[in-house]
Amino acid sequence: MDKDECYDVIVIGSGAGGMAAAVRAHDLGLKTLLIEKAARYGGTTALSGGGIWVPNNEDILSLPMGDSPEEALTYVRAAVQGEAPEQRLLSYLENAPRVVRWLHDHTRVRYKAVECYPDYYPHLPGWKPGARTMEPCPFNLDLLGDEAKLLYNIENSGMVMGRAMILQAELMPILARKRGWLFRAARTILRYWLDIPARLKGRVDRRLTCGTALVAALRQSMRDRGIPLWLETAFRSFVVENGRVTGIVAERNGNRIEIRARYGVIVAAGGFERNQAMREEYLPSPTNADWSATPPTNTGDGIRAGMAIGAATGFMNLAWWVPSVAIPGADRQVGLFADRTTPGLVCVNKQGRRFVNEGVEYQGFGNAMYKEHARMQGCVPAWMVFDATHRKRYLSGPLTPGWLTPDSKLPANWLDTVYYKADTIEELAAKIGVDASGLKQTIERMNEFARTGVDADFHKGNRYDRFMGDPSVKPNPCLAPIDRPPFYALRLDAGDIGTKGGLLIDEQGRVMSTDGSAIEGLYACGNSSASVMGPSYPGPGSTIGPAIVIGCMAAEDIARKAADNNAARAAASAS
Repeated sequence: MDKDECYDVIVIGSGAGGMAAAVRAHDLGLKTLLIEKAARYGGTTALSGGGIWVPNNEDILSLPMGDSPEEALTYVRAAVQGEAPEQRLLSYLENAPRVVRWLHDHTRVRYKAVECYPDYYPHLPGWKPGARTMEPCPFNLDLLGDEAKLLYNIENSGMVMGRAMILQAELMPILARKRGWLFRAARTILRYWLDIPARLKGRVDRRLTCGTALVAALRQSMRDRGIPLWLETAFRSFVVENGRVTGIVAERNGNRIEIRARYGVIVAAGGFERNQAMREEYLPSPTNADWSATPPTNTGDGIRAGMAIGAATGFMNLAWWVPSVAIPGADRQVGLFADRTTPGLVCVNKQGRRFVNEGVEYQGFGNAMYKEHARMQGCVPAWMVFDATHRKRYLSGPLTPGWLTPDSKLPANWLDTVYYKADTIEELAAKIGVDASGLKQTIERMNEFARTGVDADFHKGNRYDRFMGDPSVKPNPCLAPIDRPPFYALRLDAGDIGTKGGLLIDEQGRVMSTDGSAIEGLYACGNSSASVMGPSYPGPGSTIGPAIVIGCMAAEDIARKAADNNAARAAASAS
């Protein structure tokens, strides 16, 4: 085993949390190495919207709605319901704006608040109708040079027509068909096609947005500093000496190597959602690693290695749920996020009955699936049913609106695998194995709700739902009749965008042992750690925000201890 490599800090995982931690550690004077299991960098972040949930950020403070630490804490307290340590919540709320400012001042990352993206729980005190969520500004792919091809998911990152990248703030008005939506869509497509130098190279849009923009900006920040990134380097275990983590064992180029860490190891390697055995041990049933919308490499390596040396864990039974749809040949499923809020659809169980407000935030939808399945069975999977009007006008998971991509342009093997289609409700019910009479009654009731504008059963159309509602639909922008054939259905699996459970950490990111003490030299952030938000999902970006902030705080704690260690050595030498 090669033991020649030695660094001050080793970071495991190249998502936003890991790369931000690596940059922060370097800027604090620490020799840093980042390793990544996959052949490309970016991890789950590269598949995400890239947003961060940061209350009291500088942008929101300049808006009429404003914000304050008191409002933010009131809201988060109500959201977590006492199931997450308050000291960690306070630390996050206090440090998140500071870390965003550091990113702006010292890295290539730029964030801007999304005024139209509200917190997820409008019924809670301290809720805000927007601007706590910040999204990354566009980033020019060309700046990465030859490393552009190593950015994960870059070939599949187009949003409009599967090609043109677009900001969340630009996309939402298009999906909800708000005033000027057609102009916005045309402008996005035209910008893409008029970028002649990029089109001569291929279909990839060099104006990166969302998670790819964040990953690219962080990677370029690493390149600016000369921070090494080792791809295809699989972490295997920790090296522990006298109760302290002093390095790791990894596999690289077919060789098993030991890499020393003088001051600390930061685990940012994602959750365990692609590990079927761990899912069956910890998550509710039924469960399947194939339902996840995350990279296949998220197999819980850092979590299991931490447990092997006595680390405590938390929230292992929870995930960042999102209903997902399988695509033939894809290595992950497609999540349905805000598109369930649009009018003219209904989500049902095997009995053809509704079980939730379709527009609820995606983690709440997944929780409702499992709750209903435990009660009645037949809700994992669930089904989303809609008609020809909805199909033509709105996004439905992997199906872009029919006005943009009609059925004739969809892959032939998607029919009756990705989407199901029939001329009558009864025929559709038979195809998908749902009770026909129950489905028919449910749709009749939904059509009555569309007429009155009031969902008497689950209240679809609340303050959160309406941000993605269609303002041209009256009286409720989230409710429209389901009555125009042909009728469609999507199978909704109990998917996820990561697990919430992981190594238990304190407010500095230090991993705690089962006896309640900190494991010296070991830190964790992101989905490798137990979620700061506990069982809740306060707003868009509640995953990546804490990953970045806690990753940076872990680097800061390591730097403080390194400075203390060096000072002690200097004093001892002087004496």
